[in-house]
Amino acid sequence: MFTFLLWCILFVLCWPLALLALVLYPLVWLILLPFRIVGIAVGGALALLWAMVTLPFTIIRRLA
Repeated sequence: MFTFLLWCILFVLCWPLALLALVLYPLVWLILLPFRIVGIAVGGALALLWAMVTLPFTIIRRLA
């Protein structure tokens, strides 16, 4: 909602720039989408690695 209000203010102040932003937003989103997917994959791999490293300590803590 806040983004929409900012866009409305931009539209009142400078409508050509607001229309350009409206057209370019989906293109920028599509360009950045692969980086988000890679970020999710790297985050999952690091979480798995962290779980494997801390597994012995977790087992010892639950046994004690």
